[in-house]
Amino acid sequence: MKELTPKDLKTRLDAGEDILVIDVREDWEFDLGSLPGAGHIVMNDIPDSLDQLPKDKPVVFVCHTGRRSMAVTDWVEGQGYDNVINLAGGVQRWMLDVDPTFPGRY
Repeated sequence: MKELTPKDLKTRLDAGEDILVIDVREDWEFDLGSLPGAGHIVMNDIPDSLDQLPKDKPVVFVCHTGRRSMAVTDWVEGQGYDNVINLAGGVQRWMLDVDPTFPGRY
Protein backbone atom coordinates (compact mmCIF):
# COMPACT_ATOMS: atom_id res chain seq x y z
CA MET A 1 0.00 0.00 0.00
CA LYS A 2 1.23 3.47 -0.91
CA GLU A 3 1.37 6.21 1.70
CA LEU A 4 2.16 9.91 1.68
CA THR A 5 3.18 12.08 4.58
CA PRO A 6 1.19 15.27 5.07
CA LYS A 7 4.25 17.33 4.07
CA ASP A 8 4.59 15.35 0.83
CA LEU A 9 0.89 15.77 0.04
CA LYS A 10 1.09 19.52 0.69
CA THR A 11 4.13 19.80 -1.59
CA ARG A 12 2.37 17.94 -4.38
CA LEU A 13 -0.85 19.94 -4.01
CA ASP A 14 1.09 23.23 -3.91
CA ALA A 15 2.84 22.18 -7.13
CA GLY A 16 -0.57 21.91 -8.77
CA GLU A 17 -0.62 18.14 -9.10
CA ASP A 18 -4.11 16.81 -9.86
CA ILE A 19 -4.83 14.74 -6.75
CA LEU A 20 -8.24 13.81 -5.41
CA VAL A 21 -8.28 13.91 -1.61
CA ILE A 22 -11.14 11.99 0.01
CA ASP A 23 -11.85 12.37 3.71
CA VAL A 24 -13.42 9.16 5.07
CA ARG A 25 -14.25 10.45 8.55
CA GLU A 26 -17.77 10.71 9.91
CA ASP A 27 -19.90 13.74 9.01
CA TRP A 28 -19.39 15.42 12.39
CA GLU A 29 -15.61 15.05 12.09
CA PHE A 30 -15.56 16.45 8.56
CA ASP A 31 -17.75 19.35 9.66
CA LEU A 32 -15.11 20.37 12.22
CA GLY A 33 -12.61 20.94 9.42
CA SER A 34 -11.08 19.26 6.41
CA LEU A 35 -8.04 19.50 4.20
CA PRO A 36 -8.32 22.17 1.50
CA GLY A 37 -10.35 20.89 -1.44
CA ALA A 38 -11.04 17.48 0.11
CA GLY A 39 -14.09 15.53 -0.92
CA HIS A 40 -16.03 13.52 1.64
CA ILE A 41 -17.20 9.92 1.56
CA VAL A 42 -17.78 8.30 4.95
CA MET A 43 -15.76 5.09 5.32
CA ASN A 44 -18.82 2.84 5.42
CA ASP A 45 -20.12 4.40 2.18
CA ILE A 46 -16.96 3.65 0.17
CA PRO A 47 -18.17 0.27 -1.20
CA ASP A 48 -21.25 1.94 -2.70
CA SER A 49 -19.23 4.92 -3.96
CA LEU A 50 -16.52 3.30 -6.07
CA ASP A 51 -17.99 4.95 -9.18
CA GLN A 52 -16.95 8.32 -7.69
CA LEU A 53 -13.28 7.31 -7.59
CA PRO A 54 -11.22 7.90 -10.73
CA LYS A 55 -8.58 5.43 -11.83
CA ASP A 56 -6.61 7.95 -13.86
CA LYS A 57 -5.18 10.17 -11.11
CA PRO A 58 -3.97 9.77 -7.53
CA VAL A 59 -6.66 9.39 -4.87
CA VAL A 60 -5.51 10.08 -1.31
CA PHE A 61 -7.68 8.87 1.55
CA VAL A 62 -7.53 10.70 4.88
CA CYS A 63 -9.05 10.23 8.32
CA HIS A 64 -8.17 11.39 11.83
CA THR A 65 -5.09 9.24 12.55
CA GLY A 66 -4.60 7.28 9.32
CA ARG A 67 -6.05 3.98 10.51
CA ARG A 68 -9.46 4.16 8.84
CA SER A 69 -7.99 5.62 5.68
CA MET A 70 -5.41 2.82 5.65
CA ALA A 71 -8.19 0.23 5.76
CA VAL A 72 -10.07 2.06 2.99
CA THR A 73 -6.93 2.34 0.85
CA ASP A 74 -6.23 -1.36 1.29
CA TRP A 75 -9.82 -2.33 0.42
CA VAL A 76 -10.10 -0.03 -2.61
CA GLU A 77 -6.74 -1.27 -3.87
CA GLY A 78 -8.17 -4.80 -3.65
CA GLN A 79 -10.98 -3.68 -5.95
CA GLY A 80 -8.48 -3.02 -8.74
CA TYR A 81 -7.39 0.56 -8.05
CA ASP A 82 -3.63 1.00 -8.25
CA ASN A 83 -3.78 4.79 -7.80
CA VAL A 84 -4.93 4.97 -4.17
CA ILE A 85 -2.75 6.34 -1.38
CA ASN A 86 -3.15 6.60 2.40
CA LEU A 87 -2.31 9.85 4.18
CA ALA A 88 0.02 8.64 6.94
CA GLY A 89 -1.02 10.00 10.32
CA GLY A 90 -4.21 11.58 8.98
CA VAL A 91 -5.39 15.05 9.89
CA GLN A 92 -3.77 14.66 13.30
CA ARG A 93 -0.33 14.58 11.67
CA TRP A 94 -1.41 17.28 9.17
CA MET A 95 -2.00 19.55 12.19
CA LEU A 96 1.46 18.77 13.58
CA ASP A 97 3.51 18.89 10.37
CA VAL A 98 1.65 21.25 8.02
CA ASP A 99 -1.00 23.43 9.62
CA PRO A 100 -1.14 23.91 13.40
CA THR A 101 -4.21 26.16 12.93
CA PHE A 102 -6.21 23.34 11.36
CA PRO A 103 -9.78 23.76 12.67
CA GLY A 104 -10.56 20.07 13.11
CA ARG A 105 -8.88 19.54 16.47
CA TYR A 106 -10.62 16.95 18.68
